[in-house]
Amino acid sequence: MSSQRLYRVSFLYQGQVYEIYARAVSHGALLGFVEVEKLVFGERSTVVVDPSEERLKSEFADVERTFIPVHAVLRIDQVDKAGAARAVAASGESAKVMPFPVFGSGGGEHKK
Repeated sequence: MSSQRLYRVSFLYQGQVYEIYARAVSHGALLGFVEVEKLVFGERSTVVVDPSEERLKSEFADVERTFIPVHAVLRIDQVDKAGAARAVAASGESAKVMPFPVFGSGGGEHKK
């Protein structure tokens, strides 16, 4: 059994559903984040170039590992073959997923 594991990770980021492929996925060292490393992209030997995949490839070009907030992850699948990485506009049920609210740095003090 010489084949390495391969995972398809789907997550929501800025109103788009990202789908990337990676060799390693874990709960990571940061609480509340999924650690994704060893990203896999399609080979350049193909004649047809997918602009969506090329954009993601350049976005993640210098990334060794990425930490995705748990609440943004839609699903993680172990797959046999890598498909094209893509980012598509969220629609339907995935568009209803909202990011956890982030509060400003008011210090939590109440003004009188």
